[in-house]
Amino acid sequence: MNQPIKRRLLFGERMLLGDGSEPFNAVIPFRLRGTFTLKDIQQALARIQNKHPWLRALISHDEKNIPWFNVPEKPVSIPVRIVTRQSEDQWQEESRKEWNTTFNYEKFPLIRFIWIKGEDVSDMLFAFHHCLCDGGSAMAFLKEFLIVLDNPSADIGIENPIMGIQDVVPSPILNSRRQKLKARFIGRLAATAIKWLPVNKKPVERQNDYLIHGKLDEETSQQVIAYCKSQEVTVNTFLSVALLHSFKKVRGKKSFNKVSCPVDIRRFAKQIKADHIFAFGLMIVISLDEKLSFTENLRAMQKSVEQKASKLDPYITMMVMESGHDALKSFTRLLKNGKSSNDCMFSNLGPLQIPHEYKEFTVETIFSPSVIGPLGNTTTLVVSTYRGRMDFSIMGSEGYIPHTEVVAIRDEVIRTIQSQIKQTAVS
Repeated sequence: MNQPIKRRLLFGERMLLGDGSEPFNAVIPFRLRGTFTLKDIQQALARIQNKHPWLRALISHDEKNIPWFNVPEKPVSIPVRIVTRQSEDQWQEESRKEWNTTFNYEKFPLIRFIWIKGEDVSDMLFAFHHCLCDGGSAMAFLKEFLIVLDNPSADIGIENPIMGIQDVVPSPILNSRRQKLKARFIGRLAATAIKWLPVNKKPVERQNDYLIHGKLDEETSQQVIAYCKSQEVTVNTFLSVALLHSFKKVRGKKSFNKVSCPVDIRRFAKQIKADHIFAFGLMIVISLDEKLSFTENLRAMQKSVEQKASKLDPYITMMVMESGHDALKSFTRLLKNGKSSNDCMFSNLGPLQIPHEYKEFTVETIFSPSVIGPLGNTTTLVVSTYRGRMDFSIMGSEGYIPHTEVVAIRDEVIRTIQSQIKQTAVS
């Protein structure tokens, strides 16, 4: 029997959780070739739950109405929903369904499993609440799930979970009087400013949510990597420039020339391991210089991204946020009701380090994860690369940007990628 474990939700986790009435769900779809039984799947899910305490956690509120992760002594299994596989794109429909299904987190874990069951090909989805973890953590437990689905006795270790800010921020910083005062001062300043910022009376009507998918072939994906090497920029920067350029071309004056990019906190806070279940992210905002050409923008943006990333301080950011729990309501109201000021969120998970051949099955593909929630503009592009092919998932809502415009943006991004690659091939 497992030890009961509990911890208070951090500021960022509470913000993503909200009051629990509106889902903020992420979905990771993947396609396996092989035959499986429900018992195989349940056994593999039990193994990853056994490794990661927070995959067993329920949420309870204390007398001050503050939410806590609470791991019961007797774990509740990850629920499995089975549907018969009828089409190649069914995973998209099931993803949308999962976005809009709330978690009954007082009784069940913050994660579910969907098996779109076919004869010899199955599509499978992990759906989880974003307050539980980010895409990096999810890829870690997906990798472990595949290992134990293939070999139930494989050793995947046991996670030593993050029990609070003290497990992330080194104690000399956390206990420094100067840093504590600085964090408190910035926190107070931000909380006061947020209280007085004008916001709309009501949030934007989201209307219908949509998922648009795209995949580059292997040759084009490899050419993108070669192109970026020749320009001395990251794939991330190249895609960001292509994305901003496409928003401008399709939306004209309605575009903001701003994209928010999450930065993996694990790059800076080494205490957070690759397989830690953790949801805290850092963010930078990037823009184009409209006076520069595409290739000039690449270099300028690469420099700007490096400068902005070097200034990110996960420790002081976490301390500021943890000092601001009493400002959570104002902050959430601003995100929900504030005017949209960026085109979209763009996250690149890079090449997924997950094998594709196992003894019992093969992984045909892993689709880029999707995520959608109630905090402001839902337009999000997630990119990942698996088996040498770049894969795009774009989510959005009609109330923010019409579906037709986002399809045009996706097509423009792909056109831009291809024309840039061609130019280098010619020159």
